[in-house]
Amino acid sequence: MGEYLKGYRNKLLAIDLSERSVDKREIPDEWFEDYIGGEGTAVKLLGEELDPDIDKFDKEQPLILSTGPLTGTSAPSSGRWCIVFRSPETGTIGASNCGGQLAPKIKKAGYDMIMVKGKAEEPTYVVIEDGSVEFKDASDLWGKGVEDTEDMLKKELGSDFEIANIGPAGENKVLYAAVMNEKHRAAGRGGAGAIMGSKNLKAIAVKGTNKIEIADKEGLKEKSKKSRKELFSEEFVNEELHEYGTPSFYASIDDLGMLPTKNWQQTTFPLGRNQLDHNAYYEKLDVEKYACWGCPIACGTVTKVEEGKYKGSKGGGPEYETVAAFGSKTLVKDMNAIAAASHIANDMGLDHISAGQAIATAMEWFDKGIIDREETGGIGLEWGNADAVVELVRKISNREGFGDVLADGVKIAAERYGEDAKEAAMHVKGLEMAADGVRASKGEAVTHAVSPRGADHLRPWSPTVDAFGYREEELGIEGDIDFKEDGNKWWVKPFQELCMATNMLGVCLFTVITLANKPSTYAELLSKATGKELAKDDLLKAAERVINMERMLNISFGFERKDDSLPERFLKEKAPDGRGKGEVVDLDKALRSYYESMGWDEETGVPTDEKLKELGLEWLK
Repeated sequence: MGEYLKGYRNKLLAIDLSERSVDKREIPDEWFEDYIGGEGTAVKLLGEELDPDIDKFDKEQPLILSTGPLTGTSAPSSGRWCIVFRSPETGTIGASNCGGQLAPKIKKAGYDMIMVKGKAEEPTYVVIEDGSVEFKDASDLWGKGVEDTEDMLKKELGSDFEIANIGPAGENKVLYAAVMNEKHRAAGRGGAGAIMGSKNLKAIAVKGTNKIEIADKEGLKEKSKKSRKELFSEEFVNEELHEYGTPSFYASIDDLGMLPTKNWQQTTFPLGRNQLDHNAYYEKLDVEKYACWGCPIACGTVTKVEEGKYKGSKGGGPEYETVAAFGSKTLVKDMNAIAAASHIANDMGLDHISAGQAIATAMEWFDKGIIDREETGGIGLEWGNADAVVELVRKISNREGFGDVLADGVKIAAERYGEDAKEAAMHVKGLEMAADGVRASKGEAVTHAVSPRGADHLRPWSPTVDAFGYREEELGIEGDIDFKEDGNKWWVKPFQELCMATNMLGVCLFTVITLANKPSTYAELLSKATGKELAKDDLLKAAERVINMERMLNISFGFERKDDSLPERFLKEKAPDGRGKGEVVDLDKALRSYYESMGWDEETGVPTDEKLKELGLEWLK
């Protein structure tokens, strides 16, 4: 690696569980040049290591944990790591992102990435301490929840270890099981936990004590001050997200008619507003705030239920997505029950978004007579049944009874019950919808449809622009942009690139979700960390390269333009309420506009030869 390029460790730790062996490999210089780090270099590695023809739980499926060049530095909110794999639920690229304290430990242990292949003969956990790697018996941990697993490992290894682990959901190969860190931070989407479970890998424990070399430490500190100033100059970050965490999104999303209610049959939930917004959250729950590594936003919460049948339940969240998933989607208005469901899902290692959507889908099936109490094992799935939500979270994780049906996701479950059931199965490419409506933000319709991992609300969170009205001159996003307009989606591209850049750098998406931090600020931070000057356009071009690389890999997996889809409900049923009342999505029109901006063929959605050549991706043809 070039002497000038600091911020990286230039090391991949390749672990083979079958052979109980490790290989410490140098990462080619050009990978950092072209893909920056984080999700970028991890997806490149996935493309190199993955055999697309093997079974989803084949032992040779790679699971990759990756950090970025800003991870663990003085750059604000730089505690992120990503996990990249092929999703067992969707067959697409799986990519999830997580905060907490683990990522800096991986970097300080000497690695930019950790890749796991193979399958252990017995339940195993891996201990990484600086240069040493040990394989240890996890038989006494198998079957334990996330909290007990972490407590037991820290008691044995020491409190200065950070733990990535799975709960029963991962062990039981629930297709949307999460990998957990710090008991309730989740790399949730797409089923990475199921991949770990299939490998008999219970946990990875990491301790790192080495310093991360920075090219211009003082310069990075100055640019970090600039970044913090930008963050707290933005009103929502300063007054809402910092103060209340992600529950602060609830009221605004409800106001704009983007709140999924009654399994997306409504876009607002007036009867639940005073029970589920951030004011109710802080009134009803005992809330402790905390921050991930180096994060001034500090949006994390740990809550405790103080009254009622779930009194004493304690754990992380619920986040906004959880409140919507277990709340408005199911018409549940009991914040205590939602918090309890959140705490159980965390301990089980279960993705809240997919679990909540699966339960909401089942409630609509129950309401329409597609399933009954005999099918559900006696559980009454009436709308608003809070106890049923809590019970099903546990049953899904254990693949018990009707929970086993929902554990494979709504797409597969709907196939069991026939065509009528498919209308309520709200997913894209097999991944369950998150809690962000698309008829009052046609940009979000594009985001969901084209995301490489399925229904994805964050790449980018388009309502920032066409629903909330934010603009950014550096991205060329200016002027009038109508949330109702199906075409004119060129602006999704630069915003998508900025969001991807955060995943590559190892920083939190919330620094740019309201366009608080500018692209040029991140280019400056990266330049100071590595010692190589990089302009904002260079950073965005690298992000574009990764977006196109992911597109081409999914094409190699057999995905086509027809898979850039949305549930029929959004295409045919007019929104009944909210700001988008009367709206449907003309998805073909929206996609053609987006494809044109991307340099993709409008008929096939495939990047053109010219675009691949421009990005140096000819090797993917």
